[in-house]
Order: sequence, then structure tokens, then C-alpha cells
Amino acid sequence: MDRERVLSWTKAERLGLADFLDDLEGTDWEAPSLCTGWTVHDVVAHLTLSTRTTLPGMVKGMARARGDWERMEFDAARRRAADFGPAELIAQFRDTAASTRRAPLSAPLDPLVDVLVHGQDIARPLGRVRPTPQEQTIAALEHVLASPFYGARKRLRGVRLVATDVNWSRGEGQDEARGPACDLLLLATGRAAGLPAVSGPGAERLGRVL
Repeated sequence: MDRERVLSWTKAERLGLADFLDDLEGTDWEAPSLCTGWTVHDVVAHLTLSTRTTLPGMVKGMARARGDWERMEFDAARRRAADFGPAELIAQFRDTAASTRRAPLSAPLDPLVDVLVHGQDIARPLGRVRPTPQEQTIAALEHVLASPFYGARKRLRGVRLVATDVNWSRGEGQDEARGPACDLLLLATGRAAGLPAVSGPGAERLGRVL
């Protein structure tokens, strides 16, 4: 996929999410996100790190976390959330919306996946709606399915995903999971919050593992 197009998409989604964050109330920031153990504040802090993480910093963080990737990410987000308040993090996120920098070892589409998925991690527990653009969501979904990083191949084994809001389907499994592309993206990245909008035997199957 064209790199400049992906960068343009990512910038637009980052700026849109920054505007969304501007409207949050103070108590919203301490609310739980879809990420277990993470507050909304933690998730936004994590988003600001995608253009600031360096390879030496990652190596140091992995050593601190004893090789646990998820622990490393959580610790880094919590430290940054402790250092910066909501307004500061929003400003940082907006200022680097067009940045071409990304975390070491990540692919060009990973920052787009990050902002699309984490936008839902923030919005849904707060009872807010944050629509995602179809073309960008499908591109993110295709990337998640192809990348070994997200664990989607194992998670979705035997399941065929079928979008109901756009002409798209993937997977060789006999059990279909049918629903909006955004909710399929949440399922592919391991979030059970996508299940209520998805139907079919594939959804039932995923419900047993998410």
C-alpha cells in the first residue's frame, strides 16, 4: 500500500482523536479503558509514545520488564501518564500527528491500527461513539490478520470474518463471524467488546476464547 496514503490516513485519525479527547471530562480520564488495567489516561499516554520510542529505550524497557512486552508497554504508559496531564498529552499527540516516526520493529500500518483500535478502547467504555472510516479500517484489519504481532491467526483459526457494512471477507474457516468492520477489527486484536455487534457461529466460537 502507498506509504504516503497511509501517513495521510494516520495523521487524519490522530487529529480526529485529539479533537475527540478535547471533549472528555476530567473523570473520564481515570475511567477504565477496554485494555485491562489501563485507564483512559494510560491509553492516551501510550499513544503519544508511538512517535517517541527509541530502540535503546525499548531495549531498556524490555530489560526492566524481564522480557514481557505487555508489561513493558504498560509500565511506559503509566510513567508517562504520571508525568503529563490530559491537556499536555493531547497537545503532544496533536503536535506529532503528521510524524513519520514509529516505534522500532513496527510496520507502516501499525500506527494506523494503533489509533483506530485505541480510539475504541477509549470511547466505548465511556459510552461514546467514535466512527471509523471504512477503507482505513479494512486496511488496518488486513494488516492485523497478516501480522504475527497481533496473534490474530491463532485467535481466528477456523473463523471466517464477514463485514456487514462493506464488501469484505477473509478466512477459510467454516464458522462465520458477521458484523461491522470496526467490530471485526476489535475481535482480531483480542477485544471482546466487538462481540455484541457480531453474529454467527464464528462469533460464538470467539466468545469462548476472548
